[in-house]
Amino acid sequence: MLASLLPPFLIGLREGLEAALVVGILAAYLTRIERRDVLPRLWAGVGLAATLVLVIGAVLTFGAYALTFQAQELIGGLLSLLAVGMVTWMIFWMQRTARTMRSHLERGVDRALAMGGFWGIVLIGFVSVAREGIETTLFLWSMVQSSGEEGVGLVGAVLGIAVAIVLGWLLARGMVRLDLRRFFAWTGGFLVVVAAGVLAYAIHDLQEAAALPGPFSDAATIDPATGAVGVGWSGLPFGWAFDVTGGIAPDSTLAAILQATVGFMPQMTWLQVIAWGVYLLVVGTFFVRGLLGRPRPRPAASPAAATPRPASQGAS
Repeated sequence: MLASLLPPFLIGLREGLEAALVVGILAAYLTRIERRDVLPRLWAGVGLAATLVLVIGAVLTFGAYALTFQAQELIGGLLSLLAVGMVTWMIFWMQRTARTMRSHLERGVDRALAMGGFWGIVLIGFVSVAREGIETTLFLWSMVQSSGEEGVGLVGAVLGIAVAIVLGWLLARGMVRLDLRRFFAWTGGFLVVVAAGVLAYAIHDLQEAAALPGPFSDAATIDPATGAVGVGWSGLPFGWAFDVTGGIAPDSTLAAILQATVGFMPQMTWLQVIAWGVYLLVVGTFFVRGLLGRPRPRPAASPAAATPRPASQGAS
C-alpha cells in the first residue's frame, strides 16, 4: 500500500508546491509594494481555480458511469494523452523558467495593477492555481485509472497537496530552507518515468476502444502456429509484447506497485512497450540535457586577480 501511495503523494507534493510558491510570490510582492488592499482579489482567483479543479475531478470520476465501455476507454485514453502532454510541457517549462519566474510574476502583477481593473489580479490568482490544478487532476486521474487504486491514489494526492501547502507557507516565512532546484530536478525525473507509464496505459485504453490497432481488434497480429494473438516476436506489431500473468497476477500487490511507479503491466502490447520506451528515451534525454546544461554561477574574482599587474621594467 505504501508503494502505491508514494507516486500520487509525490505528484501532489510537487505540483502543489509549485502552485504554493507562485501564490506565495504574488502575495509577498503585493505586500512589499503596500497593495494589501488587492490581496482579497488574489485569494478570490485562487478560490475560483480550486473550485474549477474540484468540478473537473468530480466530472472525471462520476461522469464516465453513463458511457459505454468503448466510450469510457476512448475518453480515458485521450485524457491520459492530454495529461502526459501537459505534464511534459510543465516539466520543461519549470526547468527553463525557474530562474526568472519571480520577476515574470511580478511584472504580471504590475501590468494588472496599472490597468486598474478588478479582474486583473483575480485572473492572475486563477491562472496561477488552475494551470497546476487541472494538470495535476488529469495526471492523477489517469494514473489512478491505470493502477485501479482509486482510494489509495486520492489519499496520497491529498496528503501531498496538504504537505505542499504547509511547506510553501513555511518557505514564504523563512522558517525552513529547501534546495528547490534539487527538489524539482529529482521530482521532475520521477514525473518523466510516471508519465511514460501513463502514456503506455493511454495506448492500452485506445487499443481497447479500437481507436488504435491491437490485440483487442481485428487488426491483431495472429501467431500462425497457435491461431491466437501472438506473444513476443510472433506478436509484432499489433499483438502482445510479453505476457507474464502466470508469474505476476494482474490484481496482485506487486503488479499494482510496478504499474504505479514505472508503468509496468504483466501483459503489455507492442505499441505500449514502444511508446513507453520512446518517451523515456526522448523526454529523458532532453530532461537530463537540460539539467546538465544549466549555467553555473562563476566564482567571484579575487582582488589580486582583478588588480592589473604592473608592466615589467626593462634591464638597465
